[in-house]
Amino acid sequence: MHGTRSDTTNEMRKVPAGDSRPPQILLIEDNVHYAAALRNNLEIDGFAVEIAGDAVEGLHRMQANPPTLVVLDIMLPGRDGYELLRLMRDQGIDVPVVILTARRDEIDKLRGFGLGADDFITKPVSILELVARMRAVLRRTHPKLEPGAVWIRFGDIEVHPATRTVRRRGVEVELRPKEFDLLLALLRHQDRIVSRSELLRDVWGYQADTVSRTVDTHMAGLRQKLEDDPLDPRYFITVRSVGYMMRRSARD
Repeated sequence: MHGTRSDTTNEMRKVPAGDSRPPQILLIEDNVHYAAALRNNLEIDGFAVEIAGDAVEGLHRMQANPPTLVVLDIMLPGRDGYELLRLMRDQGIDVPVVILTARRDEIDKLRGFGLGADDFITKPVSILELVARMRAVLRRTHPKLEPGAVWIRFGDIEVHPATRTVRRRGVEVELRPKEFDLLLALLRHQDRIVSRSELLRDVWGYQADTVSRTVDTHMAGLRQKLEDDPLDPRYFITVRSVGYMMRRSARD
């Protein structure tokens, strides 16, 4: 059995690295559960996220403390996202805006771009694509912006998603690209069982009916590099016949 560690060591934490601030994201989305899940995923990728549930709250937040980037739903209660975007631009608020909406008609996209949106993304979208497109907008609009300086820590492992860096007990660990992507996917679903098919879809882009042992191979690599005992893992747990789970806290 593994020795007991303190809750402070075991708990998954997001810790600023140095003095650099991560990009500040304002997410304007009225679906509370979707917004909370998206915030968790974006924070794992090195963003600091605030949520506004409607256009009025979103505008007030932008006026009080302009974010680095706005992620905007169109179908909001009261004033919709298009009206909010028009108000922003009329008031000289030039914060970059990524529209994230279930609307997918070309006329909706043209209207969004015509009002000053920087990108238009339709739901559903994978978090990997969303983050990539957000970072592309930030590179165009804030070319000197540093990557989000946030380390995610659990146990003696530290992960810096923006620079794809992993340290164990202060020593950098070299992961293969897909091993790192798999680690991030598990972090996004922490303490939840994730099926192999979900991981194949999210990390490798495979179709749902694909049969492959690549997840197991890469999981073995993560355990070899990040676990004290790869045969008796502390964090990367197999759920027989289902998939895998990343345990938030190490067991006693």
